[in-house]
Amino acid sequence: MNTEKVTNHIVNWLKDYATRAGMKGFVVGVSGGIDSAVTSTLCARTGLEVICLEMPIHQAPSQVSRALNHVAWLQKSYPNVSMTQVNLTPVFDSLIDALPKVDNEEDRFMSLANTRARLRMTSLYYFAALKSLLVAGTGNKVEDFGVGFYTKYGDGGVDLSPIADLMKSEVYALAEYMGVNEEIIQAAPTDGLWGDDRTDEDQIGASYDELEWAMHHLEKKVDDTGLSDRQKEVLSIYNKLHKANLHKMIAIPVCEISEALKSDA
Repeated sequence: MNTEKVTNHIVNWLKDYATRAGMKGFVVGVSGGIDSAVTSTLCARTGLEVICLEMPIHQAPSQVSRALNHVAWLQKSYPNVSMTQVNLTPVFDSLIDALPKVDNEEDRFMSLANTRARLRMTSLYYFAALKSLLVAGTGNKVEDFGVGFYTKYGDGGVDLSPIADLMKSEVYALAEYMGVNEEIIQAAPTDGLWGDDRTDEDQIGASYDELEWAMHHLEKKVDDTGLSDRQKEVLSIYNKLHKANLHKMIAIPVCEISEALKSDA
């Protein structure tokens, strides 16, 4: 991949979109992860206003420090970048207290994890509306169109997706090219929604390299002859997640009602 050409293409696309939309720039949620680091850097390169929003919810200190270090690096190079920190931990805790209790707390772990993402989305749109900015999504191709590894109306609730046509490995290539901090490049990918140190691979059961292989394999529409047991397992993981999360990747279904049905005749 020609990282320079791809980088310039995305930056120009972002700038053109914001200009045509009559918006002043972008707001990006920064998590200390590779995707948000690359997205915020691409937005910063447009020269338009960029607000980096850091929104901890019982966050691991290492994730917070990586995010803050990244924004500090951005601000040294791009005077159009500012940062706002919004501690959502008390908001999250208050919401939990207001919700009905359940017999088994483990039953609502996934709901609460997704709630974190949706609180962050709400915060991003608060600043977007306040400052006439666009919410820039941070999802990559594997997450957004492969296994659906994101929260519907959480980190999936965005105005535009600058890196959603890039595989995870390609996101890393752009990070290297643009000089993103090495601590972010070396960190194990995590969605940061659980309040512990579990990684994306822990949750999915496969690495991003393996998931990319599965996407390419399925796109080629070749048979599975000669595949190893692990490759077959990865394909099974990929297909299961893709099927389960397909509802996130398609337009909201509309119940269409014909004029004949509406007619009183």
